[in-house]
Amino acid sequence: MESWISDIEFERLSPIKRAIKAAVINPFANYMPAGFLKALLRYGESELARSNWRDPGGWRSMVISYDGDPEKLADKLLVGAGTMSMALRNRRLLAGRLIARLIDNNPNGDDSPVHVLCLGAGPGRIIIDAMIQADRDSFATLVDLNSDAFEYGHAIAKQADLDDKVHFIEGDVRDVKGMLERPPDIVKMIGICEYLDDEHITNIVQAVADVMPEGSNIIFNSISMAHGNDRFFRRVFGLNMIHRTPEQLQALMEPVGFSDFKSIREPLGVYHVIVGRRSSATASS
Repeated sequence: MESWISDIEFERLSPIKRAIKAAVINPFANYMPAGFLKALLRYGESELARSNWRDPGGWRSMVISYDGDPEKLADKLLVGAGTMSMALRNRRLLAGRLIARLIDNNPNGDDSPVHVLCLGAGPGRIIIDAMIQADRDSFATLVDLNSDAFEYGHAIAKQADLDDKVHFIEGDVRDVKGMLERPPDIVKMIGICEYLDDEHITNIVQAVADVMPEGSNIIFNSISMAHGNDRFFRRVFGLNMIHRTPEQLQALMEPVGFSDFKSIREPLGVYHVIVGRRSSATASS
């Protein structure tokens, strides 16, 4: 899989920038009074801050980080130079490419379009990226508890001429069995595990395992403390992320029949994107 991503131009930090962040920027963000920092962000009209205050970790803040070109000075600093936003863009590139290659190499037994199931999908930016890159035909079912992002998702799918190949469903991903007309060849769980406790992850993985054929793939991510601003995110943005290693997430998935995990780290070390395989159609029974 490393060869699949060898040509991607990821964002990186020089040793000098890393040192400045560790010695100056991160301590300032993490230990200045939260009220003072919030006031600064309000004064600077930060759209990223407003989006997180409205919906911590929601799709709007994700889009702002993904696009990487905000208008306000406060957001230029947070989005353009912030380690987390840079890592999010790296994760988007990494996950999009891996899903595209999984689509192209999917052994679903015939030449039919590959079915990708996206959980906690938001507007589906990563899967749309992947479908654009893939050579093989595919379609996607995108499930989210909140339909707020669906209009935006339809718009970007239409721009990519994929609006007839993406289907948005508002619902609980644990009820996915009743939502699908065809079993998924790939299940995408990018960007959701860091907001869920172990029990919720286990329940979701069990639900998707029950509809996945043997040999199908699941793709998800871990998050580490390498971004350096956990106190800032918790106190100022209201983001309470759960940091786990790839191995800890894999341990939650193995008991319900997933194996052959391959983990790839984006260059900033904040995210690992992990691909696993449904190893037994009967392991969850």
